[in-house]
Parts: sequence; C-alpha cells; structure tokens
Amino acid sequence: MATVYLSLGTNLGNRRKNLITASALLAERAGDVLALSGFYETEPWGFETDNLFLNAALKLVTGLSPEALLEVTQQIERDLGRLQKSNGTYHDRLIDIDILLYDELVLRTDTLTLPHPFMHERAFVMNPLSEIAPMLMHPVLNKRMIDLNNQL
Repeated sequence: MATVYLSLGTNLGNRRKNLITASALLAERAGDVLALSGFYETEPWGFETDNLFLNAALKLVTGLSPEALLEVTQQIERDLGRLQKSNGTYHDRLIDIDILLYDELVLRTDTLTLPHPFMHERAFVMNPLSEIAPMLMHPVLNKRMIDLNNQL
C-alpha cells in the first residue's frame, strides 16, 4: 500500500459539490481517504478568467500503481464532466485532480512526473497540502511541506 497526496481544484459549477464528489469517488475507486483539507478559494493561475477556484488536498492510501492511479483520477475527471486535460494551456474546469506525491517515489514518464514538478511553486497546492501534511518531506527538495509553503 502506498500513501499518496492529491491536489483537487475546480472553478465551474457547484465547486464545493465537485470537490466532495471527487473525494467520494477517489475513496470508492482508489483507496482509503485518510485526510481532506479545508477548501481554499484562490485566484486562477496560468490563465485569465472571472471564475475563482476552490482547491483542496487529499491524503489517500492505495494499492494502485502510480499509472493505475493516474488512470482512475482521469476517469473521475471525465465522469464529472471534464472534457479536456490541460496541455500547457490552462482553462476553466469542473474538476482537476493531480497526483502530487506517491510515497517517496521519484518518477518521470511520458504521462506522469512524481513528485509533481510545480507543486512547491503554487500556493493553491501548498496551502491545503501543508494543512494535512505539514511535516511531510519533499523527496527531491528535502524540505518539509510547511517550509516550502512558507517560502511562497
């Protein structure tokens, strides 16, 4: 079993319901949800829109491989109405689920990079993650999440 941290975000529709539904589907399809942060309202990052985001972090224990977990998260996004994934161009979305950390695994494939390469640069990721895992160490940067968050 692996301990995984995910980032969830939404800026369309009933944002609170989107996060709650995504969390429930992750519990149903991927493993045991051990922690869910509070919900953080944030400005859009990387593009312009009038729609504010609601973001959260989730701690999950799973028996899925990183690749299988990615497939599950992307299927949940599709099931909740997300039509396209960001490929360098960001846009409004009903739900976005990113794998941030998978145990202490460092991985780089064509479809998945772990830890998430930009997590430590984004307050909308680090604020909720620091809430649920402040002492967790980043496996590459060798810094605690709370310290990375405080550097932003």
